[in-house]
Amino acid sequence: MNKPHPIERRTLLRAAALGGGSLALSAWFPAWAKPVSQGIVRPLPSLQGAEIALTIAHQLMKVDGRNTHAIGINGTVPGPLIRLKEGTNVRLSVTNDLDEDSSIHWHGLLLPFQMDGVPGVSFPGIRPRSTFVYEFPVVQAGTYWYHSHSGLQEQMGHYGPIVIDPEGPDPIASDREHVIVLSDHSPLHPHEIFRKLKLQGGYFNYQKQTLAEQLRGEGQSAAERREWGKMRMDPTDIADVTGSTYTYLVNGHGPDDNWTALFRPGERVRLRVINASAMTTFNVRIPGLKLTIVQADGLSVRPVTVDEFQIAIAETYDVIVEPIEDRAYTLVGESIDRSGMARATLTPRAGVVAEVPPLRKRPLATMKDMGMGGMGGMDHGSGAAGAASDPDCPPEHAEMGHCTPKGAAAPQSAHATAPAPMKHSMRDFSTVPPTVEDTPTVQMISPMPMDRTGEPGQGLEDAGHRVLVYRDLIAAERNPDVRGPDRALEIHLTGNMERYMWAFDGVKLNEVKAPIPFLKDERVRITLVNDTMMGHPIHLHGHFFELVTGHGEYAPRKHTVNVQPGGKVTFDVTTDAVGDWAFHCHMLYHMHAGMMRVVTVRPRQGEAA
Repeated sequence: MNKPHPIERRTLLRAAALGGGSLALSAWFPAWAKPVSQGIVRPLPSLQGAEIALTIAHQLMKVDGRNTHAIGINGTVPGPLIRLKEGTNVRLSVTNDLDEDSSIHWHGLLLPFQMDGVPGVSFPGIRPRSTFVYEFPVVQAGTYWYHSHSGLQEQMGHYGPIVIDPEGPDPIASDREHVIVLSDHSPLHPHEIFRKLKLQGGYFNYQKQTLAEQLRGEGQSAAERREWGKMRMDPTDIADVTGSTYTYLVNGHGPDDNWTALFRPGERVRLRVINASAMTTFNVRIPGLKLTIVQADGLSVRPVTVDEFQIAIAETYDVIVEPIEDRAYTLVGESIDRSGMARATLTPRAGVVAEVPPLRKRPLATMKDMGMGGMGGMDHGSGAAGAASDPDCPPEHAEMGHCTPKGAAAPQSAHATAPAPMKHSMRDFSTVPPTVEDTPTVQMISPMPMDRTGEPGQGLEDAGHRVLVYRDLIAAERNPDVRGPDRALEIHLTGNMERYMWAFDGVKLNEVKAPIPFLKDERVRITLVNDTMMGHPIHLHGHFFELVTGHGEYAPRKHTVNVQPGGKVTFDVTTDAVGDWAFHCHMLYHMHAGMMRVVTVRPRQGEAA
């Protein structure tokens, strides 16, 4: 296989040394995505107004000097920035020049379900060589994005940013703003990527543990490796698709391209960060600058200042930075498995670059990531798990009955028996509701899932600085609906990595018999339980929901939430939008493999639709 090598530090430093010479671009990039040396000091050009025309077509895309095939919009990847105004109506004419059906979903926008853009759910799709007209009122403000919901086109470049200006004065003051679209790109066709994942779930994982690491005392101990081997689990399996084939992009540019944005020292600069990737969660930081989060998924939150934040696929964060020094800064978007990074430069002058930090050590999954998080708080001072000093039988494995520690207390008499091990096993269905079906799609059940919304994202536990957590987010305004829930619903996120199957409650989309039903204006508390060792960004179309994180009437409202491995997330939602809506994992290949359902909201008896 002829695959690009993962991004290395020497590659990034070489790109930095080239300075302004590496900033030249192909002319087809939109002006808003060009480096500042090509004129980004001008106001950001965009498509705006009541009438907007878009064309979906094949094209070439140049990333770090390499030409590859792409699907773009109006000749660009990402597609052009669409700038709208709250309180207006917009009419978007979308022409499909492909030889296959296509679509555009307006991610995070509240609109009639017929305009949502999901083929087979809310509309028939856009046929080849035809035009579909989306028309809807713009009822919100903030940072959003748009993308294909047809097959795997999104992976090929079919996505773009949306900025909606508020009807009145913007409550977020800034002197300048830049749109930052993070994404992933591979020269491999997405169907080939999916085929390889079906053949071997860890196909793209080139960061497995080695004997050399063990001899150096790095990574897991020998005992831990044996236990994980018995469970057929790989602690390095953090991302399905990695830097072994991906190049990570900022506004369509690779690290060597070095997309660049200008500022003047002392300015408040607003960065509208969008994760438009197909499969990559990014850890974002700007060494030397504090990041003040002011919006999440387009809605304002009370400002919270951090050093780094994890942005899952399909999330958006608006960030204020205030560079005082007359120097350049590197914006780092490190992939969650640290196999590569997206890189850009924030600088007072074109051609001035900053040092690019090396990739940090790749993380390892833990027992908590396997849904055994509650075991960390158990009393390991007695019983079968008491001899915690036995390296061949760690406490968490002893608690599950996988082993007996050396020196464990013997039975008190010949008739006494040792303490019974925990009943929880990797596929113990007695711990889950009957809605979870025992199918091949369920490789494991989290024995003790826990709410992880107060924790940094996977791999950031020991970052050494402040990392944003969901519980930091507090809505800037009181929520529009503060009623308690009428009912509760638990949904399990299930998967089989070896066979690359993903589903809700063990049932793939093509096996589902009926949609998830709701009545209009119901108040429903939904708990998502992650029974897999991989984070899942879950997106509900047509609605915002309130995360249950202890902030009551000021709970943060989002349209996408990342459920950490072995964790759970609870949110309240008011089902106020009548129609059929998609509900899915936003990892593209997970959704393609079946991790999607349809939610149907129907009027109450006697009410008009």
